[in-house]
Amino acid sequence: MAFLGWRFSDLNPNLNPNLNLNSKLTEIKIRIKIRIKKIKIMIREEARAIFLDRDGTLIEEKNYLRRPEDVVILPGAGAALGRLRRAGFRLFIVSNQSGVGRGFFTLDDVAKVNARVAADLAADGVRFEKIYIAPEAPDQPSRGRKPSPQFLFDARDEFGLHLEESYFVGDKWIDLECGWSAGVKKSILVRTGYGRELEKSGHPRLADAVVVDDIAAAAAWILAQPY
Repeated sequence: MAFLGWRFSDLNPNLNPNLNLNSKLTEIKIRIKIRIKKIKIMIREEARAIFLDRDGTLIEEKNYLRRPEDVVILPGAGAALGRLRRAGFRLFIVSNQSGVGRGFFTLDDVAKVNARVAADLAADGVRFEKIYIAPEAPDQPSRGRKPSPQFLFDARDEFGLHLEESYFVGDKWIDLECGWSAGVKKSILVRTGYGRELEKSGHPRLADAVVVDDIAAAAAWILAQPY
């Protein structure tokens, strides 16, 4: 019988044949405890996530982007996200796309742009667990439009995430607020997109965020944190 890659029969190979029955049982119990500890670590690692804004964070900021051919991945984004994936983080995009609610483009246009982003980043081993989109305009009722943390709560419930061990990376104030409201470990502001302008505002609560140059620097900072 196998469980998470190992078999119960693996617990008793190479036991010292000179051990009595009680000693063998004690050794097997020790091995079980070690296995369980490793499984708990593995499960905990798979419960960590990186929530990412799209425009201005992963790709160049373009006013109301609607065409896949206009997608430009920011330098170093693919390699950075690939490193985070290999470290065990699960990746999610959380994006406001008010152009839909304003009538500038459709949800199908958004899906095509997202597919292009995912395809361009796949070369670096990047895979997004899910992409959350809020299509409403600012004056329209919305369940998940940032700064609402609702999509993070949805991801937590669907994927069994530990938000307190997760991060939000974005270039706008609403990204930072979204992460704070969800209780993530840290909200990170990148200076790409609108981030540099926001940093210059000198808002006192920026002290609660980490401010870095870009997504590559954000990944480096995250991977340097103790866990």
